[in-house]
Amino acid sequence: MIVNIAKTLDQLNDIRTGKIKEGLKLGIEEIDTYFRFKKGFTVILGHANTGKTQTMLYLMFLYTLKHKIKWLIFSSENQPYSLYRKLIEFDTGLPINKIPEAEMRKRLIMLAQYIQIIDPSEMFTYKTLLSEAKEVKKKFNYDGFLIDPYNSLVTDVAAAKLGKHEYDYLATTEFRQFCTENKCAIWLNTHANTEALRKQHTASHPYAGHPIPPMASDVEGGGKFINRADDFLVIHRYLAHPTDWMYSHLHIKKIKDIDSGGKPTPLDEGIQLRSVPNNVGYSIDGTNLVQKIKQQLTN
Repeated sequence: MIVNIAKTLDQLNDIRTGKIKEGLKLGIEEIDTYFRFKKGFTVILGHANTGKTQTMLYLMFLYTLKHKIKWLIFSSENQPYSLYRKLIEFDTGLPINKIPEAEMRKRLIMLAQYIQIIDPSEMFTYKTLLSEAKEVKKKFNYDGFLIDPYNSLVTDVAAAKLGKHEYDYLATTEFRQFCTENKCAIWLNTHANTEALRKQHTASHPYAGHPIPPMASDVEGGGKFINRADDFLVIHRYLAHPTDWMYSHLHIKKIKDIDSGGKPTPLDEGIQLRSVPNNVGYSIDGTNLVQKIKQQLTN
């Protein structure tokens, strides 16, 4: 099928006149400048135990709070109750043992209207997971789908005959197609390879001797993931630092469509999200992000 020239002309005119639809903002400049919610394929990279799931879960909750975005989650390394626990804590700003049972129940029922979780007890290939997600969408019309992490999916036997490199290209291509066909976003959590764990900041760096944030090419499976992604994020924490261990550094490495908002963060200068007391959310420059959005919604 040949591309429709009339439609292409309309799209070019939208760009030329500044009418192109922007990705959704949070009303938080430090994030909106670099990242927006868009219905495309986003890859997230980080070392193990750096808080990828919690950080992305928090961003998901912010977009739900601000724009009523609906999410589907597959997280093989986290039990559903633990994910809902964090969401309730983000919403209330309190640790779970400080929330009355009736309030906890009310918040859970509310959250379940916007965030549904696939039972992680079943093993999925990327193909069977996408098939399951397609069936879920018929009943629960979600806007975004978090897959956490990619390497927890079992290998599809038939597709595996291609070899690992071609297999990953096929999987990421089908993730992209799923986004287009189902008008939704996929956020895919990935891990860095073993070699990336050995790389440390030089002696002249403020974080000298600590592991550096992984490069986009450090993802398990190589550079194909940033090649296929619309947007590419890196999450990093200096876990062994005596004072800065509570910061999650969010580096935006690729924004394919800058016309609809967002751009890469400056080199070595990610968005710094500081964990609030009791680890029930994040702040930027002392401002609790959930509280900021709730204030926006009441004004």
